[in-house]
This record gives sequence, structure tokens and C-alpha cells, in this order.
Amino acid sequence: MEKEGKYIYCIIETNSSRNFGSIGIGGREDEVATIFCEGLSAVVSNTPMAKYTLSRENLLAHEKVIEAVMKEFTVLPVRFCSIAESADEIRNLLGKRHGEFKSLLKDMDGRIELGLKCSWKDMKAIYKEIADSPEIKSRKGKPPLDLDTQIEAGKMVEKLLARKKAEAGEGILAHLRRSAYNIALGKLLIESMFLNAAFLVDKARELEFDNLVDELDKKENINFKYVGPLPPYNFVNVVIRE
Repeated sequence: MEKEGKYIYCIIETNSSRNFGSIGIGGREDEVATIFCEGLSAVVSNTPMAKYTLSRENLLAHEKVIEAVMKEFTVLPVRFCSIAESADEIRNLLGKRHGEFKSLLKDMDGRIELGLKCSWKDMKAIYKEIADSPEIKSRKGKPPLDLDTQIEAGKMVEKLLARKKAEAGEGILAHLRRSAYNIALGKLLIESMFLNAAFLVDKARELEFDNLVDELDKKENINFKYVGPLPPYNFVNVVIRE
């Protein structure tokens, strides 16, 4: 029989037993509950001592638990597939890193994560703007380009597109920055995307932040994908062991 361990989802501040239901990762309907020590608790479920693949199904199961706990507690998300061998190992962890976790919980208290992705609707219009730029226009009307010159021209277009993305992204951030406690930038996932950002926002300012995003939504040729409130995934990622 495969050895059982404890899958850790997040750290919260409570010194009592809690049960969040049979929503554990792995499809076995394991109960999610707390293991506590000195005012801190790890939210865990039983699990085989085996590595979970980073699949959409497993990641959603991991996040579902954290988001359920977030309805009642400030949470410190723990990295996906963090498994302890026993409850004693978890209590030892909570004791050893007590100060670190308390400090992080204080910093995250009363705050939520909101995510915003911005992309252009019409890339043809964007490339036309680049083609009409002085840098590109100065190259027009010259003799046919050899291969090296064509490559150089392509690099210039890439450079101008990157600059345009940076300027467009900074314009959005400048509009939202005053209402956010912190900002984390993510990778641009597709060609048309120019901003992928997570914002740590005080709950008391969520409506203010929503209104600022609504103002941006009136801009033409931009798609906005706005999500939240979420746990602070981009601002805390507790690593139990490397």
C-alpha cells in the first residue's frame, strides 16, 4: 500500500481545528482540514506520497481549496504539490517559520489580488502604425533589400512593437497604480498582449479599482480580461522544500 502524506494548500492564522469539506486534490474526496501550532494552521488533506502532474485539473483542484479557505481567512498560498510526510512535520514547519508566516499574514491581511490582461483587438492597425513611424518610413523608397538588410528591418519592427507594448502597458499601470498596494508583472502570452499584471489591492479599495478598470474599458481596440478577487498567488508562494 502506498504511503500516505499531507498535501499542503495554504497557511492561515487560527489555533483551532477547521474542516472545509471533502474537496481535496486527487479525486478521492479527501477532507480538507487544519493542522495547527502556535496560532498558525496549515490547510491540508491526506494524499499519496506521489508527485502530482501540473495539469489543469490538478491546478484547479489546488486553487479551489485555497479560494474556499480565502472566504473566511487571509491565506498564504503554498506552492503546488507541497507534500509533508506527517502532521508532526507540518507542526515543526509552523514552529520553525512562525515569524516569517506571521509577518506575511500581516502584510496580506485585508488585501486581495486582482488580475488584468490587456491585448490589442486589431494587430493589423498596430503594424500599420509601426509602418508609418519615422524609423520605418526612412527606409522606404530605397533599392531592393538584401537578406541582411531585411533581417535588420525585421528586428527594427520587433523593437518598435516592444516599445509600443511597453508604452501602452505603462499607460494602463499609471492609471491603476494609485489604487494598488503592489503590482506584479507576468509574461506576455500572445503577440497582441501588451500587459499581464496582478494587483494587490486593499479590500476597502476594490470598488475604486473596479471603477478605474471600467474607465479603461472604454478605450478602443483593446480587449481587457479582468479577474478576481483571488488569493495573493503572485505575491506569496510559500515553498516548503526545494
